Amino acid sequence: MLTITIAWSSILFSVLLTSPKLLWPTVTLQGFIISFFSISWFFLQGFAFSDNFFFIDSLSGPLAILTCWLFPLTMLASQSKLSKEPLSRQRTYIANATFLQLTTLLAFTASDLMLFFIFFEASLIPTMIIITRWGAQERRLEAGMYLAFYTMVGAVPLLIFILNFYYSAGSLSAPLIMLSSPINLESYTGLFWAACNLAFLVKMPMYCLHLWLPKAHVEAPIAGSMILAGTLLKLGGYGIMRLSITLPESSLPNTKIFMFIAMFGVLATAILCMRQTDLKSLIAMSSVSHMNLVIAAALIHTPWSYAGAMTMMIAHGLTSSALFCLANTMYERTNSRTMILLRGALLIFPLAGLWWLSILLFNMALPPSVNFVGELLIMATLYNWSSPAFIFVAMNLVLTTAYTLYTLWSTQRGPTPTHLKTLFPFQIREHSLLLLHTAPALMFILNPELIFS
Repeated sequence: MLTITIAWSSILFSVLLTSPKLLWPTVTLQGFIISFFSISWFFLQGFAFSDNFFFIDSLSGPLAILTCWLFPLTMLASQSKLSKEPLSRQRTYIANATFLQLTTLLAFTASDLMLFFIFFEASLIPTMIIITRWGAQERRLEAGMYLAFYTMVGAVPLLIFILNFYYSAGSLSAPLIMLSSPINLESYTGLFWAACNLAFLVKMPMYCLHLWLPKAHVEAPIAGSMILAGTLLKLGGYGIMRLSITLPESSLPNTKIFMFIAMFGVLATAILCMRQTDLKSLIAMSSVSHMNLVIAAALIHTPWSYAGAMTMMIAHGLTSSALFCLANTMYERTNSRTMILLRGALLIFPLAGLWWLSILLFNMALPPSVNFVGELLIMATLYNWSSPAFIFVAMNLVLTTAYTLYTLWSTQRGPTPTHLKTLFPFQIREHSLLLLHTAPALMFILNPELIFS
């Protein structure tokens, strides 16, 4: 783990020392090489690997690999726009993205809960810089303020809980906590659970705490959207599942109000997707719907629900990142994300239409995709937990199909607007980028137990 961390840090030296012509290819190639080395963590599934600072097990391993894999993809997606900026800004951008990569990776693999909290909050800084400095829209500063305000409000009760737990248990090491007997804290209530997990519910985000996410996605550049949807939202789900070992089982039945909010949020945001006119806002809302399903699975707190939540997070990380890449390809050609202005694109970009169809089918959880496996596991645990809850959430399948077809029809079919007739064709770089998103998702179909927690 230390070797991988040092390897990622070495990209900062590459940023400073590489010649301008080789800057983007060198950083991208270096990122891919390190990502391939990180795949070895899949072979640690049967047991936990830990040392004084880092901890790799079946919960953190797949998410850490996803984090490593998405970094070179963000470099591929960003270079067409950023290569036209001054060299100093390009180097600053790559260094900032590398710092974000490091903080996210260290948050997923930190063995100490206080270290996890530090890296969890430190990821806010480079994310804000990317949104507020390289965002293309005029309200990017407001989006950064939303993100900072929501994150900092959730951080305070989490820090108090971690300090209080250290006072009670005498250790914050995750391996030691799992091996020791649980702390007897009978007075804990559902409100206490919410206070401990507020930072994670904001980060995922749970419905009612999600207002910052569509704004941040709309204002962020492509790399910001990819990392935000691919890995930063998963920090919330990882935090809920990792901290569940510190909470007594008696506190979980008192969290039914949060289960209801999450289930309602799954349906409400799916309905809101059908009312969106901005393409990135629609993808952001669909992310909220999927993440609320993960919250419901984490609240049920069974091995099957955790396996479903982990599978859903990995599948969503690849699918939503690919959707933002597709939205960016259209934005770079039309300077618009309004779906009514993008219709008829199938006639101009027929091969891109195949990418739109396949990735939207993944997002819709069409069998036998890995997204379907995640939803199937979560639905099965919901049915075991409560039959009425299962029937309520199952309506999301119809709504997801509806907004997926709405997205496909609004962007690909219909009459071609006059302003879309002189667009430059898709590049090999963009096809490679989308292939590198879908290839892992296709491979997981053959071996989905790699990501079962």
